[in-house]
Amino acid sequence: MPYQGSEKETLRASLDRHRDAVVWKLEGLDDEQLRRPMTPSGTSLLGLVKHLGSVEYGWFMETFGREVEPLWFDPGEDEDMRADQGETTEQIVSFYARARAAADRTITELSLDDLGRPSWRDHTVSLRWVLVHMIEETARHAGHMDIVRELIDGATGERRPE
Repeated sequence: MPYQGSEKETLRASLDRHRDAVVWKLEGLDDEQLRRPMTPSGTSLLGLVKHLGSVEYGWFMETFGREVEPLWFDPGEDEDMRADQGETTEQIVSFYARARAAADRTITELSLDDLGRPSWRDHTVSLRWVLVHMIEETARHAGHMDIVRELIDGATGERRPE
């Protein structure tokens, strides 16, 4: 964490810390455990990763008029919350990595004051707002993943043990 970094460096580092926690939550589990719905609503680790990839593309790419890779699911129908459309674990994990890399390019190339407009909202937002929103979104779902992972095998925490 850059304790005395610029605003953009600090926001980016915070987002990356939560993104890394998301990826860590998958380590050491088999495919069945990653897909296992652990709540009545069907929340699974892999479904949350798929959702986070979808929202990274939406907020960082679509909002700022940048190209988004073709999706094989419909986020508007909550298909991004489930890993049940025949996807492989590798497909979803790679999707999240590509979304994260694409978002990072937007963060690097734009200023915090640059504006965009998501197609699903009726207002304009700054990159600063999107970064704060995505820190919140990712932290929220990383917390969900922490609970789901604990229910699966007892592992907890925001990073792998050292």
